[in-house]
Amino acid sequence: MCAAVLEEYCGSVFWNSSYVEREDPDLPVCLEQTVLVWIPLGFLWLCAPWHLLTLCRRTKDTRCLSRLYTCKQVVASLLFLTAIAGLAITLAEDFGPSQDVPTAEKNPTVYYTNPIIYAVSWVMVLLCQEGLRRSGSIDSATLFIFWLLAAFCDVFPLQTVIRAALRQGEIVDLPRFCLLCISFGLEVIALILSGLADISPDAREVVKKNPEAGAPFLNRITFNWFNSMAIKGYRQPLVQEDMWALNEEDATGYISQHFQYYMQTEFAAARQRYQKKLAKKQNKQPHNETFQNGLSSGLGKGISQDVLMMKEDEKAKKSKKKKEEENYPTSWLIPTIYKTFKGILFESAFFKLLQDLLSFVSPQLLKLMITFTQDKSSYAWEGYLYAVLLLVVALLQSLFLQQYFQRCFVLGMKVRTAIMAAVYKKALVVSNDTRKESTVGETVNLMSADAQRFNDVTNFIHLLWSCPLQIALSIVFLWQELGPSVLAGLLVMILMVPINGLLATKARKFQIENMKFKDKRLKIMNEILNGMKILKLYAWEPSFQAQVQGIRGQELNVMKKFAYLTSVSTFIFSCAPALVSLATFAVFVVVSSDNVLTAEKAFTAISLFNILRFPLAMLPMLIAAIVQTTVSRKRLEKFLGGEDLESDVVRHDPSFSSAVNVCNGSFSWEKDGEPQLKNVNLDIKPGRLVAVVGAVGSGKSSLMSSILGEMHSTKGFINIQGSLAFVPQQAWIQNATLRDNIMFGSPLEEKRYQEVIQACALAPDLELLPGSDMTEIGEKGINLSGGQKQRVSLARAAYSQADIYLLDDPLSAVDSHVGKHLFEKVIGPKGILKDKTRILVTHGVSFLPHVDEIVVLVDGVVSEVGSYNSLRASKGAFSEFLDTYAKEQNNKNPDKSESEGDDTQPDSPLEDTVTATLKRGNSIRRSQRNSSLNSFSNQFSHPNTVKFSVYLQYLRSMGWGYTAAVFLVYFIQNIAFIGQNIWLSDWTNDAARYYNMTYPAEKRDTRVGVFGALGVIQGFFVFLGTLLLANASVAASRILHSRLLDNILRAPMLFFDTTPIGRVVNRFAKDIFTIDEAIPQSFRSWILCLLGVLGTLFVICLTTPFFTIVIIPLAVIYFFVQRFYVATSRQLRRLDSVSRSPIYSHFGETVSGLSVIRAYGHQERFLQHNEATMDENLKTVYPWIVSNRWLAIRLEFVGNLVVFFAALLAVISRDSLDSGMVGLSISYSLNVTQTLNWLVRMTSELETNIVAVERVSEYSIIENEAQWVTDTRPAKEWPDAGRLQFENYKVRYRPGLDLVLHGISCDISSTEKIGIVGRTGAGKSSLTNCLFRIIEAAEGRILIDGVDISKIGLHDLRNNLTIIPQDPVLFSGTLRMNLDPFDRSSDEDLWKVLELSHLKEFVAGLPEGLQHEVAEGGENLSVGQRQLLCLARALLRKSRILILDEATAAVDLETDNLIQTTIRKEFAHCTVLTIAHRLHSIMDSSRVMVLDAGRIVEFDSPNNLLEKQGHFYAMAKDAGITQAEITSL
Repeated sequence: MCAAVLEEYCGSVFWNSSYVEREDPDLPVCLEQTVLVWIPLGFLWLCAPWHLLTLCRRTKDTRCLSRLYTCKQVVASLLFLTAIAGLAITLAEDFGPSQDVPTAEKNPTVYYTNPIIYAVSWVMVLLCQEGLRRSGSIDSATLFIFWLLAAFCDVFPLQTVIRAALRQGEIVDLPRFCLLCISFGLEVIALILSGLADISPDAREVVKKNPEAGAPFLNRITFNWFNSMAIKGYRQPLVQEDMWALNEEDATGYISQHFQYYMQTEFAAARQRYQKKLAKKQNKQPHNETFQNGLSSGLGKGISQDVLMMKEDEKAKKSKKKKEEENYPTSWLIPTIYKTFKGILFESAFFKLLQDLLSFVSPQLLKLMITFTQDKSSYAWEGYLYAVLLLVVALLQSLFLQQYFQRCFVLGMKVRTAIMAAVYKKALVVSNDTRKESTVGETVNLMSADAQRFNDVTNFIHLLWSCPLQIALSIVFLWQELGPSVLAGLLVMILMVPINGLLATKARKFQIENMKFKDKRLKIMNEILNGMKILKLYAWEPSFQAQVQGIRGQELNVMKKFAYLTSVSTFIFSCAPALVSLATFAVFVVVSSDNVLTAEKAFTAISLFNILRFPLAMLPMLIAAIVQTTVSRKRLEKFLGGEDLESDVVRHDPSFSSAVNVCNGSFSWEKDGEPQLKNVNLDIKPGRLVAVVGAVGSGKSSLMSSILGEMHSTKGFINIQGSLAFVPQQAWIQNATLRDNIMFGSPLEEKRYQEVIQACALAPDLELLPGSDMTEIGEKGINLSGGQKQRVSLARAAYSQADIYLLDDPLSAVDSHVGKHLFEKVIGPKGILKDKTRILVTHGVSFLPHVDEIVVLVDGVVSEVGSYNSLRASKGAFSEFLDTYAKEQNNKNPDKSESEGDDTQPDSPLEDTVTATLKRGNSIRRSQRNSSLNSFSNQFSHPNTVKFSVYLQYLRSMGWGYTAAVFLVYFIQNIAFIGQNIWLSDWTNDAARYYNMTYPAEKRDTRVGVFGALGVIQGFFVFLGTLLLANASVAASRILHSRLLDNILRAPMLFFDTTPIGRVVNRFAKDIFTIDEAIPQSFRSWILCLLGVLGTLFVICLTTPFFTIVIIPLAVIYFFVQRFYVATSRQLRRLDSVSRSPIYSHFGETVSGLSVIRAYGHQERFLQHNEATMDENLKTVYPWIVSNRWLAIRLEFVGNLVVFFAALLAVISRDSLDSGMVGLSISYSLNVTQTLNWLVRMTSELETNIVAVERVSEYSIIENEAQWVTDTRPAKEWPDAGRLQFENYKVRYRPGLDLVLHGISCDISSTEKIGIVGRTGAGKSSLTNCLFRIIEAAEGRILIDGVDISKIGLHDLRNNLTIIPQDPVLFSGTLRMNLDPFDRSSDEDLWKVLELSHLKEFVAGLPEGLQHEVAEGGENLSVGQRQLLCLARALLRKSRILILDEATAAVDLETDNLIQTTIRKEFAHCTVLTIAHRLHSIMDSSRVMVLDAGRIVEFDSPNNLLEKQGHFYAMAKDAGITQAEITSL
């Protein structure tokens, strides 16, 4: 019916199958004039309205007319003219003057309508292009596709006309033929033009910074715009500056803003739902009313009843051991994410759907192809058509798949960004209750781990519907091929799922166990590296090495178990496809003798099974990931839905006259906890200095917090006039330059800045710091001492020019004379803040007479307020406070005789480890290297390729035998795989051999049996290979780790002083982890992929030998793409991790300094900083995502060409091939695309991971210190006298540096007590380092009892000397291990030394006694106890020479006296060298050595030196020691 109408419309036949059933097929003219015209134009008419809309909008036309635009419009206009000409020709033919014979029939309707349709369409194109120009787009995808369709559809009429002309030898309708050629040429030109980008001059700059913005449609779908970065990354290592600018919609600010917008509405809705739920509960519980009434007084503050309800509910919960019900609004995060990103979600879903549907077209084409090779009567063009269709389908599939992946990964990136930004924003306003619920670490985890989980899940979220769809479609198609026997194969597949699940849970258990050992090992490693100096001084390395090796052994055992488990699951997974096809085919042929396995059935089924494997493997993984994400979702909802700080606690009412006014206020930390401050009334006038005093825990800091608005007010209010500045008790220092820390976001005013620096006594410190005030301060202010931190914190406040200063005991962390200076110059009545309101919390009694007013707190209540004198007189709480503190002050004063220059020593016992000074040194060294990137340079020394020797080294660690066996076994497996498939193709040829005959049963059984056997053999060999590889990789892990550990313990102290500890720990953590887990994994996948690809190519070459010619150019393309990708991708990954850590460290910093940030009101600035930091990271993540797509699209193109050539060559040589081989070769090649893609991924992963081996071996070849034990060993009793001789001893820290000791010569006889003194840097510590050979001599020698110490082994030397170090370092483990790690002494000896060191009572009082566990760094013992333990260690060693490095200020007077008396008594028979920081302690020495700049300037008894009135006398005078005191001593 329809055809008849069309035939009348165009006056010729519309469709006749005889047209195509011949050697040279053609399409009927009518079809070409109708359908082929309507397809492109229909597409244009559908899409045009979008473009025309921009014309309706009244926009100011700003863009100039570019040349490209003009060309496009000219081409469209010319096409319009051709359409008009076509109409004119028809009109002329029908109505022209040449019509003499009226009987001539008129042209059919189509000759009128087509030119008119075309003319209208071309006008529409003109308008569309103008609309594009106005909207500022650079090109249009729809127009490009339209031109492509138009040109493609015009090819058919053109070839019809040309063939007709060639047949007849003349052109029948010349004018129309010319018009057709012209319009076709114009369409091709238009197609080329529409593929170019039209970039306006003002957009050029943008495109320079971000090439994607100027990429035309073709470049966008093939990711060609990424080429420049791929090439750059291949030529030289990329750095952050090479990264392109982000698209606006990918930037943190943009994403965060949209996310917040939806989050507010969703959260409000969730809160309403939640309150309804509560209200329902409330109706169920009538007894709540009394509670409600009791609290109605609290409602005055406007807390809604639900909230109170909520609190009561919470209490009930806590008593019920937190029943699993969320007491916060839930299920609003997922809808928020959905609404924020729904556009990109639907786009990616659309592409995924297309790709899924297309993936089922290939098996059908394969089926047609096999049928074509079987049916020798079919025409050759059918085969070529199928080959081309295979190529087109594969190309489209690749394009859609890559667009889908690109969108999904970008979506994942955006979700992560949105969550991270939201968490950061929330952290700035979160109330203290919510903040207390999670530690800083947990909050940082929300940002890193939980956000990353969401990222990973959103990457694959569409598989939730796509997997079931693929499974369903596969089953439908398989059912068509093989009928119900499909269910057998499906059953096998479904059975695999629970088995895999079981294995996965078992594996997870092993993983957790493994993590436990890993943590334990890293904890010990951390301690070893931090306490390295002590280990060396005591010669304890072997004991700790044994500990680590022990844990490592357990760890490797678990790893081995895990690897065996993996090999079982690999076995199952690799057997699966063989088993599935075996089950299906066996059932199929056994069910009925009519069922014969033909090639098209078998190979179509196999390619469908291949499609099925992916969704079946992915679904369980996806579900597991989603379950994990649910946990993250709950955590995030709880944090993001937590309460904010109440903003109404502090008012800013200008009608009050005073600066700070607290009116009858009671404040608590928890919402309805006990108030910490009760009925506080304060009235502080502007410009006064008010001191707040009180005993520990009386609420002084709480008062500060309440004024800052950090506490809940239960009644009363606070009013504040003006801005605040806050100095917390624990100084908060940012990881930025010193200047940034002080300016804290204010602009620099040089004069004021210098004033503040002078006042805060920072000038001398700046001279010591390498970069002066531009020195980078490490995290948590690591390269500053406690006192310096506090002064920087005070300087920040002083510089901020606020109106009110809250100073929370800033003077406690500094020495008394520094404190005095700060009070005079900054805080006091003559300081730079003298006109401001200052509230100072202090313990320093000496400052109180100078303040205007004193507030005395007792247990959270203000007991008295008044001036110093009036309070003294009243004999109240204040005078009690004075008495207690004045005593303490007097006790302390004599010790405080250090000079100002010593302030770089820790002022407080906050960091009592050897490493404090060490770390400081590092940080300073690090800040000397100018840029942050440089500290990474030596970690990635080989940017482009990993040396082949590294692979060899890894294989060598695995053992050559293992390596060879693994390769051989995998090779046999591959042969079995190929054999199985060749057997299958031979089996399918039986269908032709036994055509119309009954198929013999025994033949059938042989076929099935061999097929199955080959499948099982294949699985068995994979299992064997994986087992061997597991053993080999565990061996490699063991060797590499012990080599590393061995060497690190033997490295000289210099190495630890110049290498950041983090870097060494990283070798033991991340790199060993990579060697343990990642490398074996990627190594195995790589071997399997490589053999898979080689096997595929082998099979295709076997069937169609010509294919070998094609392989070579494809391999070349492949190789180049792979090289470019690997180089660039690895550097992008590196930049990603480099730029990611600042996000987390900035966040951790923000959380720990919240009160300061809020006090200064700098939330906005920190938000912006966070956005900037995150954008820097996104700039590396985005190109990395694109680089993967760039690679994939190129590799898939190579893979698609393999498919195409396999098909093409099969068509060409179809007479010599049987259908089984064709099926085999094409179904193999269909699989090659994925395998190729994987091979490059794996190569790149292996290259990235193998770097770990390189980094570990880099630290395995560090230069070692001298031998621990040499052939020349001293006598057993050595040293029995303890006589020391220095002979012209010179030393430098490392070659090329100046001498530290310039030729020291002295003779110390047995049992002498020597005091060594000198200013900082005189070389006192270097002297001890030389005795222990921590640093080796440059010239001269040291003799102990006549033995030259440089001739004997280090352990022989160090075991026979004893040192009591300055900082008491303890290791986690038992007390016994800390005293005697080698278990050489009996318990009796241990108790004896504990008694002598006054620790016996303490240890006997512990439940475990000597087995008491010491925490990391000895945290659970007081500093005094730690010092006494070090004394006990010394007593236990019983050596004749003792070096005593005096503690600076770490020890209280009592402990100090205990130590001094014990040493005098117990070490009377020893030679004792005391390095003194306080002269008091060495006044009773037999002689004193005064060092200055590495030389001995004086060496005599204390009395003689004082009479001489030289260096020593000057020092004694400084310390306030007189001749009289000495005599009394």
